[in-house]
Amino acid sequence: MWHWLLLLVGFGFSVAGGTVTITYLNLVPAGLTWVEFLLLIKSRPECYLFPVGMTVIVISLLFMKD
Repeated sequence: MWHWLLLLVGFGFSVAGGTVTITYLNLVPAGLTWVEFLLLIKSRPECYLFPVGMTVIVISLLFMKD
């Protein structure tokens, strides 16, 4: 049961982080270069939710029993 909860928490983190990253991607047509975009993503803590969420999902799936 805990693995399903961990899976859902990881899914929520990855959706939140992915949404914020896509939102910041809208700054590229406004004049931001790709290097500046990557530096912006690196400096924003909420963008780290996507890789953290994906890691939590993988860990919960690895430890989930049949």
